[in-house]
Amino acid sequence: MEDQLMSVGPQVPPDEPSMGGDEEQPQPTADGEHQLQTEKSRPNIRPLVVEILQTILLTLVIFAAVRSVVQNFKVDGASMEPTLHTGQYLLIDKVSYFKLQGPLLLIAEQLHLVAPGSSDGVFPFGGPKRGDIVVFRYPGGPERDFIKRIIAMPGDTVQIDRGRVYVNGVLQHEDYIEALPSYSLPPQKVPPGSYFVLGDNRPNSSDSHIWGYVPEENLIGRAWISYWPPSQWGVIAHSGLAGSQ
Repeated sequence: MEDQLMSVGPQVPPDEPSMGGDEEQPQPTADGEHQLQTEKSRPNIRPLVVEILQTILLTLVIFAAVRSVVQNFKVDGASMEPTLHTGQYLLIDKVSYFKLQGPLLLIAEQLHLVAPGSSDGVFPFGGPKRGDIVVFRYPGGPERDFIKRIIAMPGDTVQIDRGRVYVNGVLQHEDYIEALPSYSLPPQKVPPGSYFVLGDNRPNSSDSHIWGYVPEENLIGRAWISYWPPSQWGVIAHSGLAGSQ
């Protein structure tokens, strides 16, 4: 009888999962772990590319700025001997021949930087002068650069008598010439915006006495410094010539 009166409580089957327990989370596979590590370790090259492009752009800007004020030039030929020699490397000053004209000239006049009424333009840094050794684009072929000496300016009257040069009737004493040429040239007035140039090696120079004047727009700059070879390093000397305009 006692055995019949014993209460038996509910029993849970051993294999039935518990409803209140935490479920087991899926574990990543080996391939998933490798892919995650690869994405984390992959370098971001975009900042590097941007930095390289910025450096290239800055270099180009600096190069353009330098070329706008200074240019190198290699002497090729004997037309400027004994002053300059073939194979000599020069720096050309382009700033001295910079000319204010058009809108820039109007702005400069309004700011009272130059005198008003200069319709032909103004050289704020001096401009070409007689005796300047100048680099210019050859009028007969602008793809070629020549180097000569300015002898006569716009409005000057130039004459050559058996190699002796006269500017506005004044004989030029050119101590940089070793030998006079044998040619002569009748008096002629240099047109506006043009320059009469000759090589220092007068008997062996292709210059204005053969092919005429150099237009102002063909001027590149003034020979400034000789930097190679080292034995010829130094500032280029420019001889002032006589003769008032």
